[in-house]
Amino acid sequence: MSGDNIFTGLTEEHDGDARWAFGTGFTEALAGVDTTLPAGVDGEDLATYCRMLGDDALVQAQRLVHWVTDAPELEEEVALANIALDLLGQARLLLARAGQADGTGRDEDDFAYRRGPAEFLNVRLAEAPRGDFARCVTTLLVLSSWRLALFGRLTESRDPVLAAIAAKGVNELAYHREYAVSWALRLGDGTPYAHERMVEAVADVWPLTGELFATHPVEAALAAQGAAVDPATVREEVHQVLTQVLTGATLDAPAPFPAAEPAGRAGRHTEEMEPLLEELQRVAREHPEATW
Repeated sequence: MSGDNIFTGLTEEHDGDARWAFGTGFTEALAGVDTTLPAGVDGEDLATYCRMLGDDALVQAQRLVHWVTDAPELEEEVALANIALDLLGQARLLLARAGQADGTGRDEDDFAYRRGPAEFLNVRLAEAPRGDFARCVTTLLVLSSWRLALFGRLTESRDPVLAAIAAKGVNELAYHREYAVSWALRLGDGTPYAHERMVEAVADVWPLTGELFATHPVEAALAAQGAAVDPATVREEVHQVLTQVLTGATLDAPAPFPAAEPAGRAGRHTEEMEPLLEELQRVAREHPEATW
């Protein structure tokens, strides 16, 4: 190893590419994958659907990184950071597919950094305030259980790219849910104070759960084409999972999911969304011509 410092020396070992230190972002997200649109699947709708799922992951990842340096233990900071990275990877693939499906050729960075709040299509639970650690655990439990149910079915999507993304994501989401379950049990059946925090967290999160199962017209259309999953079809499965976990944590069995409209899917967000995006997009907007 040569060079003036360790970083320079390692860069030389990676053919002079300084990006080696930042993961595997050297190629297009879907490089080498057949992205031909399946016959009978509407490209605009598929792009919108991929933006929905991609925005869910991107926004949730951004919210989770708020726990880095602030979790109860170092191990939990690492775990939550890794979960956020998993979600970021899912977002990258889904947003890249969106740009190919609609024919615009937009890449994942363009979708992530060059849209305003009303253009994001994520569910509002993903953007909800961070709250305390019990709130983080409860939000992760709900979102991972819901997303895992969706991705399990999306592995049979008629769009081979979406099916491949889902197949990769299933294992990641299973870990996310396992992590959230372990902490829900530990807190709910822990000290009186920990139990109290979980009770309050469930009460705070539950009003936002109904939207997860509200079917947007694009979801309905694509489900009929065999490319997407109608979220209403996973309502019972997710409720059963959450009931089992919460009762096991000595918490009350959850109420039915409240009725709701797909507000986030239509770009109608909470007041939390704008500052979250300002944080996410700050560097890209300050240096619009930069390459990474």
